[in-house]
Amino acid sequence: MIKRFFALCVLFSAVLSLTAKVPVYVWQTWNNNNTEQSLRKEYKQWKKHGVVGVCVNAGMDAAKIAVAAKAAHREGLEFHAWIPTMLQEGLDPSWYTVNRLGQSAHDHPAYVDYYKTLDPRNPNVRKWLVDKFSELSKIPDLDYIQLDYIRYADVILAKGLWSKYGLTMNGEYANADYCYCDDCVKAFKELSGIDIRKVTDPSKIKEWAQFRQDAVTDLVNMIVEAVHKNGKKVSADVFPGPRSHAIWMVRQEWNKWNLDAVFPMNYNDFYMEPASWAGQVTAEEVQSLGGKQTPVYSGLFICKDWQNKASVIDPENSGLLPSEIGEAVKGSMQAGAAGVCLFTPYSMTAEHWKALDEAIK
Repeated sequence: MIKRFFALCVLFSAVLSLTAKVPVYVWQTWNNNNTEQSLRKEYKQWKKHGVVGVCVNAGMDAAKIAVAAKAAHREGLEFHAWIPTMLQEGLDPSWYTVNRLGQSAHDHPAYVDYYKTLDPRNPNVRKWLVDKFSELSKIPDLDYIQLDYIRYADVILAKGLWSKYGLTMNGEYANADYCYCDDCVKAFKELSGIDIRKVTDPSKIKEWAQFRQDAVTDLVNMIVEAVHKNGKKVSADVFPGPRSHAIWMVRQEWNKWNLDAVFPMNYNDFYMEPASWAGQVTAEEVQSLGGKQTPVYSGLFICKDWQNKASVIDPENSGLLPSEIGEAVKGSMQAGAAGVCLFTPYSMTAEHWKALDEAIK
């Protein structure tokens, strides 16, 4: 009897190992052709490949979010309202960050026109964002508010992007070093005694870096508290690390955020790293949480035109080959990830889906 019971246990474990799936999420941007029916059709197809949740960027448009959330729930998927948080246009000019040169992101954004970043310390910005997310979190089928661009602009770009913008970034880039508005400068001086505008190299002042990391952390935790009051959760798309990249590149000390889930964008090609790097950086990310039960979902960037990847210069058009999917997924999971997230399902070719199916079992 004991031998038979043991044999059944072994068989049961073997069956579980064969059928167990790695939870897969996807990032999806709303387009004007979307309907509940078209979304459900896509979701039904993606579910066949292990997708358990969708992160949909419809901005702060409550009506669009409601449609996508309903479609996701009808197909049994978890729904994250993916929202670019600090990138906003058309608000009060005084709400935007000011760079080291004294230029406002409102009319002198760094790198690209849409990098109009709000000041996370500004009390009006905080109230506006908290109120917005609190209201959106009341949408019935919404499970999570997902914070994206919850940061300052990249004071140093990922190395793979330097050639794209014609930059060699051997230090913090003054045009994208924020925020030097009067209020931030005054508050920091009162806290530290340092007038940061008179410092020759502000990047050497650790207190100044921490001051801005704390500004983002405080804002995130205010949003989390407001959303939790409505019975919903908060996730965030963050830079890798955090210590190896997120903290010094965009002031995201995200291991201190009171999140319900975190989605690090472990885009290896942006950092000129191989697919195996996804597992290495995931290990850091899991360890950084210090025992918190916050699930880490490793974000993977997919190369749609993978057969011509060798000729692709821009990492934003590059990404994982089908042959690299398995290494990135398995490495992330072995490092302690709770699952993976694909950017994007529309870049996944038949070869990618086949490789993913094999990797997640």
